[in-house]
Amino acid sequence: MNAMTDTPALDAARCLDAVRRRDRGQDGRFVYAVLTTGVFCRPSCPSRQPKPENARFYAGPAAARAAGFRPCKRCRPEATVPLDPRLAAIEKVAAAIREHVAAGAEGPPLLADLARTAGISAGRLQRQFTEAVGISPRAYAEAERVARLKKALRAGHGVADAVFDAGYGSGSRVYEKSDRRLGMTPATYARGGTGVDLTYATASCTLGRVLVAASARGIAAVELGDDDAALLERLEREFPRAMMTRDGAAMADTLDQVVRYLDARGPRPDLPLDIRASAFRERVWRALLAIPAGETRSYAEIARAIGAPGAARAVGTACGANRLAVLVPCHRVLREDGSLGGYRWGLARKEMLLAREAKD
Repeated sequence: MNAMTDTPALDAARCLDAVRRRDRGQDGRFVYAVLTTGVFCRPSCPSRQPKPENARFYAGPAAARAAGFRPCKRCRPEATVPLDPRLAAIEKVAAAIREHVAAGAEGPPLLADLARTAGISAGRLQRQFTEAVGISPRAYAEAERVARLKKALRAGHGVADAVFDAGYGSGSRVYEKSDRRLGMTPATYARGGTGVDLTYATASCTLGRVLVAASARGIAAVELGDDDAALLERLEREFPRAMMTRDGAAMADTLDQVVRYLDARGPRPDLPLDIRASAFRERVWRALLAIPAGETRSYAEIARAIGAPGAARAVGTACGANRLAVLVPCHRVLREDGSLGGYRWGLARKEMLLAREAKD
């Protein structure tokens, strides 16, 4: 097996069918995650099943964790199951990384040590892990460290204790990059976003209802849907105590520019974007911004464009996590066979957008 074929390709339609049948025979072959809950499960999980547009499929728990999802407490997808042998080494390495971070060790584990755990060379591990999970072992360790930091802060632990328990040798290392890692300082995150001001407004457009929210740094979210309450719930989910102000007057010009663009009645708004994301996701979103209207790219093409040719599935996850509908044009990314793939705001909207842009 080479680096491009060590990880089994996932057929979304077959995976969804297995989830609908709660097929225990597929446990250990893949996991599925739900965008609306942030949880990943075994195919046989008895929990309420997701809508197709909210489901994402991963080769194993490590890839789901790297995409920002947490394991289901009901089906315990990380418990021992008959794992596809092609992924066993990767999962073993991912578990070793999590143990390293949980022990509070500073810095990522050495690649050579992880390679010995997997029983393969360091170079091959780097390629296979990145192919399966979408990010390198080092980036996976950093994602685990940030997740541990967030969990401790949300649990009410002191900022200093949370920072050092997560393995950061000094608080300054976290504060220097807090905008990238948390979207705010650790102290503000610990207060559930208290002190972060988001102003928002809603309106009707040809795609349904739209919510546009802005921070002092720029547009933080453009959400599409059919119900204003559901749109606001999405905005509040990550930082439930952030200051949310509905102000149609303050947002009038911004909202008008966005709606005109969504309705194909005006140019793309020349407005700053408040992109809060991991380094990998930001690279993906920047690549999406380079796709001209009327053109499309495959997930694999975007992966190659950002220098991660084996990370097509991770690109799909990054597209699904995009909170800036149409302004960051994830609707222009298709599967390799030309089919639509997924879309956070529903495939009907994706199809409508592509059809509209193809005519322009």
